[in-house]
Amino acid sequence: MNTTLEAWAPRVLAALRIVAALLFMEHGLMKFFGFPAPMPGGTGSLPLLFKIAATLETVGPPLLILGLFTRPVAFLLSGEMAVAYFMAHAPHSFFPILNGGEPPILYCFVFLYLAFAGPGAFSLDGLRKK
Repeated sequence: MNTTLEAWAPRVLAALRIVAALLFMEHGLMKFFGFPAPMPGGTGSLPLLFKIAATLETVGPPLLILGLFTRPVAFLLSGEMAVAYFMAHAPHSFFPILNGGEPPILYCFVFLYLAFAGPGAFSLDGLRKK
């Protein structure tokens, strides 16, 4: 049983990388393009910090989906989510369930895991190593 699970681990890691990136990309697309729905408050002129976040959230996920530069991109996105949590959520309450901070915390640690674990299977990083 353990050998079967170990054989599937790189594929499941790749699935985590791809699904997390697809879900995360929606945040950047909402900020820049109002897709799939407008960002609360509108997509007009964004403050500089929002533009930086939107750029990371729009450019980083496609790289993760392809598994290209996975470790540094995941590390940057993990840091972005840590900053987002402490700037936008933590001041409202100590408890993430009350301050709406569960998604940024979860993304932070998923991306941090990817930074250490690597891309898994089906990645351009893997092809570059060969």
